[in-house]
Amino acid sequence: MWEVGPPYVLSQAVGLTLRAMPRLLVAIIAGLVSCQLGLLLTTLYLHRTLAHRGTTMRPALSFVCRALIWLSTGIRPREWAAVHRRHHAYTDVLGDPHSPVLEGYWRVQLWNIGLYKKAAHDPETLRKYSRDIKVDRWDKVLFNHGFVGLGLGYCIFWAFLGWEFALVAAAVHVVSYLLLNAAINAIGHQWGKRPYVGIATNNQWLALLTWGEGLHSNHHAAPTSARLSLAPGEVDLGWWVISLLRKLRLLEVRHSDVHFTALALQGMGRQAEGGGGGGGQTDDPGGEQSEGEREPELV
Repeated sequence: MWEVGPPYVLSQAVGLTLRAMPRLLVAIIAGLVSCQLGLLLTTLYLHRTLAHRGTTMRPALSFVCRALIWLSTGIRPREWAAVHRRHHAYTDVLGDPHSPVLEGYWRVQLWNIGLYKKAAHDPETLRKYSRDIKVDRWDKVLFNHGFVGLGLGYCIFWAFLGWEFALVAAAVHVVSYLLLNAAINAIGHQWGKRPYVGIATNNQWLALLTWGEGLHSNHHAAPTSARLSLAPGEVDLGWWVISLLRKLRLLEVRHSDVHFTALALQGMGRQAEGGGGGGGQTDDPGGEQSEGEREPELV
């Protein structure tokens, strides 16, 4: 007689629950879950690993992240990193590709994808800010073809939901992913707490929806930090995932302590009336720069 273990019982319970739920609700949940997967991959791989070198992934994990980003977003990692590094080089001044200070809140919130594509298709942006990221054979064959990846991602929805509800799941995924990503730039440079010098803000509620990315003031103060929660009470869910992957020896964290930028250290020093100090550095891709240092030195 076969023994029924907890995994079997759990799988049966999940299956019964899904069958009992209206298919429309299942499609909406699937879209939201896939959106969160895309946001997690964006912060872990595109942002903290590729753009800022805050972590270094094992080749196998890096490839899995590239493949899943291709399926869930169609983003070309090299372009994403270049646009983001340019944002740090020209934060909220002329040259920033998606600043609400320059473009207005609603334009960034609702049209961030258009602002991103304009910068991503600029050859000079790619030359300056992604020359350390090489195009390999996988990019040429697969990952540079974003619509192919998105099409295959839709086919996965189709296989489980049927084509009608796959359209619902895909629509929920695309809209929620674009709006939450845009909110990091729009809300994150408009409203919230500013513990460090600059216009970027912290919004813990947004951080909970974006795996830590809402702690935007912290990020601009210490761009190469793999951990975005810098104060007691702040929660960075992305850091929890990084810590787990680190224990599994699937990635390494660049800095054991927080390396603040020179600009952040100056602000901290002024706040403490000259009592600030630390180990800020700006000698890396994506490091916050002052005017006159617009092109980062690449490692």
